[in-house]
Amino acid sequence: MVSNVSTLMNFIVAVIISTVIIYYIAKFFGAKDSLTTAVIAALVGSLVYTLFYYVLGYGLLPAFIAGIVWLLALQKLYTIGWLRALVIAVVIWIVTSLVGWFLPVL
Repeated sequence: MVSNVSTLMNFIVAVIISTVIIYYIAKFFGAKDSLTTAVIAALVGSLVYTLFYYVLGYGLLPAFIAGIVWLLALQKLYTIGWLRALVIAVVIWIVTSLVGWFLPVL
């Protein structure tokens, strides 16, 4: 059985790693925002996906809807357009997937 402390630690580590990835990828694409914005983006992404998976279950539909909502959040947080938010999100997803192979916390 997984303990609450273990779950919380995994969440914290995942948010920290996601924050670093989001921060550097956003910087690479010219975003001028701070590390705080990356933390907020990581938390919003985690909350959005958790909420949609909880309400709609697992599958492509909740993932698609959550992805659109997260794109909207990225667009607003970084004051960028849809296309730029999409490119940043795809690169974040690829890098996070690669890191997840080495750190199974993600």
